[in-house]
This record gives sequence, structure tokens and C-alpha cells, in this order.
Amino acid sequence: MQTDQNTTETPQHDNQSPIIAALNDRFRQTYWGGKVMTTSGVNELSDDTRAALFAAVMHYDNFAEDNDPYGEHDFGKVVVEGQDFFWKIDYYDHTLTFGSENPADPKVTTRVLTIMLASEY
Repeated sequence: MQTDQNTTETPQHDNQSPIIAALNDRFRQTYWGGKVMTTSGVNELSDDTRAALFAAVMHYDNFAEDNDPYGEHDFGKVVVEGQDFFWKIDYYDHTLTFGSENPADPKVTTRVLTIMLASEY
């Protein structure tokens, strides 16, 4: 199954999901191996709140069948100072123009982590 060139949505990759999850975990836990984007709502937060938010995303480990059906560890919700936030990892080609043909291969994939207020989703 091939990824549609015009979207970052990826089909289920049963045999690649553990590799994708490991790459996503490494990126999310270290912020190494991709690009991090924040929304305007996150940018408007205080420095201390943003630091707490980034730490919460780094330490997120609440993956389960109902919130991670493909086992790729590519989405989560955290609560910081009583406010809900979502984070999402998308897979692009290196030009950031198309979805990656193979999210399990870092040689052809740029991961983009977006952190946002839940109300901005």
C-alpha cells in the first residue's frame, strides 16, 4: 500500500509499526530527528507553561489500543495547568511537500511534531 502523495495520513503498516513507534518515541522524547511546530495558542503561553508542556509531551506514555490503534505513537493528549493540549507527529518527504513513502525509513522521512491547544485542533 502506498501513501497518497497529497496527504500526511499514513495507512496502517502492521509490520513497520514497531519501527515507526520507536522513531516517533525517540523524536518526541529528545526532540531530535525532525521538526517541531507550535500553534499560535502555544506560542502565546508563558515560558514556564511552554516548558511544562514540552516536558509533558516528552514524558507522554499513555498509549493504548483506543488512542493508538496502529501502534505508531503518533498522537497524544496532555493536560498542563488544567488546559488540554494535543500533539501529533506527521510524516513528510524531505522537502516537506508530500507525505513520506515510508515512515519507517528516516532516510526518506522528515517527522513533524505539532503541539497545539486542544481548542485549536
